[in-house]
Formats: sequence, C-alpha cells, structure tokens
Amino acid sequence: MSLTLIKRLQPCTLPAYKYHSYSTAPLGVMNQVLGEVMDAIRSAGTYKPERVITTKQAAQIKVKGSNRNILNFCANNYLGLSSNLEVVEAAKESLDRYGNGLSSVRFICGTQDIHKELEQKIAKFHGRDDAILYISCFDANAGIFESLLGPEDAVISDELNHASIIDGIRLCRAERLRYYHMSMPDLEQKLQETQGSRMRLIVTDGVFSMDGDVAPLKEICDLADKYNSLVFIDECHATGFLGATGRGTEEFLGLDRRCHIINSTLGKALGGAAGGYTTGPQSLIDMLRQKSRPYLFSNSLPPPIVASASKVFDLITKDNSIIAKVTSNTKRFRDKITAAGFEVWGKDHPICPIMLGDASLAGKFAEEMLERDIYVIGFSFPVVPKGLARIRVQISAAHTEDEIDRAVDAFIEVGKKLGVIP
Repeated sequence: MSLTLIKRLQPCTLPAYKYHSYSTAPLGVMNQVLGEVMDAIRSAGTYKPERVITTKQAAQIKVKGSNRNILNFCANNYLGLSSNLEVVEAAKESLDRYGNGLSSVRFICGTQDIHKELEQKIAKFHGRDDAILYISCFDANAGIFESLLGPEDAVISDELNHASIIDGIRLCRAERLRYYHMSMPDLEQKLQETQGSRMRLIVTDGVFSMDGDVAPLKEICDLADKYNSLVFIDECHATGFLGATGRGTEEFLGLDRRCHIINSTLGKALGGAAGGYTTGPQSLIDMLRQKSRPYLFSNSLPPPIVASASKVFDLITKDNSIIAKVTSNTKRFRDKITAAGFEVWGKDHPICPIMLGDASLAGKFAEEMLERDIYVIGFSFPVVPKGLARIRVQISAAHTEDEIDRAVDAFIEVGKKLGVIP
C-alpha cells in the first residue's frame, strides 16, 4: 500500500544528552559512546519517552502530572480484562493458596497443579494435544527453534515477523531464509530451494502487530501441504479475540487446525499480565520440556498470573459477547477514521495504524492528542521502517461507543491542525 506524502515538520530542538566523565577509563569511554547514541536518537526525532500511568490498566487511566481522566487507546488490553474483578479476585485467591512464586524452575520444584491445569485449558482451547507455559511469549519464541531444528533443517520466516521470532531463529543452526512480507510466490520459491532439507518450518505472525494485517494463512498452509512442510504461527495479537470465539487467525479465516505449532501470550488479551506458551503435537511439547532452555532455566510462571489467565479462559469460553464487542468497536472506529480522510492500514483488526510518515510529526501528533485527553503513542524507527511513522490505535472491548467517537473527533481536530487531513 502506498503511503500518502504529507508536509514534514522540522524536528524540535532538544538539548544534547548530558553525560559525566569518569576517572575509570572503560566506563568513561562507554559513557561517551552511549551519550553520542542518545544525541543521535534525539536529533532524529525518534526518542521514545515513557509516560507514567498512575492507575490500573483500563479504558480510562490517569498519567503522572495530571489528574484528568485520559482515554487509553494504546494498550494490548483487547478484551478489557486486565482489571476485570473476577480475574483480579482469582489472582488474589491463588496468592493466598499458592504463594507469590515457586523460587525455582519447573523440573526442580516449580510445577504446581494449577500450571498443569492451565496447560490443559490452553491445549483444549486451541484443539491441540498439549501445551507448555513460559514466563513470556518472547521466551516461548526463544525456546522453540533451537530445540526443534538442526543443521539438516530449514526455517522460512516472513520478513516482518515479531522481533522475538527473529531472535529465536538466530539461535538455531538450521538454514535460515526470509520471504517477502506475505508474498506467496517468494515463499514458494524458498520452499523449492530447500527441498533437500530434513524438516522445513514456515514461520509467520497470525497478525502483524505494527500494520494490523492478517497473514494469508490458507495460502501458507496450502504451500506447506504441497511441499511437505510444517507451519508455525505466532498468535500474540489474535488469541482470545480474533474469530467468533477468540480462537485466533485460523478461526478468523475459516481454517480448521491447519497450523502445526502455535505460540501465543497471556500478557495481552488473556489477562494482561505476563506469560506465554507453545501448543501443538504431544511429541513437540514433550521434547520442549526436556530441551527448551528458557523453560529449563527460568522460574515458573507465578501462581497469580496462572490463576488470572485461567479465569480469562473460563470467561471467554462461557460467553462470546465480549469478543463481539471488540469486533463492533473496531468496525466503528475504522469506518469513522477512514471516512475522515486518514490513511489506515490493516483490515478488520483492533490494531489500527494511522499512517503519518514523519517521525517528528507522529510524536507531535501524540502529544496533541494527550492534550485532548486521548492516550496514543507515535511509532517510528527502529520500531517501524524509516518513513513509515504512525499512530497505532488499539481498540478494546472496554471502550464505549461514546469513547470511540471522542477519540475520532480528537483525531480529526489534530489532523486538521497539523495538516494531515484537509
């Protein structure tokens, strides 16, 4: 999709990053080098300040330095359950019963019955044999490729996959190839080039988090069948809310368990705390318990997080209405913001990237929105490619229709002020 060219704002002038001189030579050199790096980041207009939230995560929040209620349109809290009373209560009860943590890894003395119960819920939810929990999905992605693939194998990854997938693939000894983003002809060419491999693993995000676009999973699986390959999908921005019952990209696209391996997170729609998992064939899960380094050498997931995620699975399995709500909210926002003249990438997903192009403009736009009590963040290089800066809006089931409309009105006001729309 082409990016509409817009008038670029001049980067704001910022003071040079101040560093101290140290008498110890190595520290002095490091400090000077890092000072120069920070100066360059600030000069480029890509410095990313961290706003401090003083309340719980919700559709309305407060930020440090202000007592106003701010509408939050920048969280992965897709189902609005991170502060749900039933979810929080489940965490509290587990804290009383199971304690704060296990102080150990799973195979030593770090496995409780609630860990096994949650793994079974995850496997059942996805229709797979078994599941294995990690402290984060970053760890799940770091642990699978090195354990599964050897020098005789090949891994073929979409060029815009999650950073954690990229890092995980770097750890393995398989032949590593990348195909152009969602390009099936290029993927097929890579499959043809690797036909001598023992195993081939096609790796894709289900939903690409910066652009909000959904992988062409049917076509990927068709190619996998044609070339006798495995399919791995990262569902961090799909599990729990994409598809009629929240089963993710497969359900959204009308596919029936065609992916061989699913990695996903508990830290977004499924409670908003932390934790990740791999689910798939029993043979794979059994092997990961024996060989996956992040699993073997990281502490067990804390009981309150396990209990809260388990409660979320109970809630969305029993009632799909909250999933329908995030879908309707997404349509409302996308329809209105597109009608206003903004360029919005992706389709039918709560991630709504509003394309601005210039990094400084994206930062200025976000500050103007905060002045209007709307919390959004400008995304720029290196999070997204140079020249493709944006405001990434994220819709939640917790937003009301009035809050959606207020956000759109603020976008229109700021967009006209900064010359983004006429």
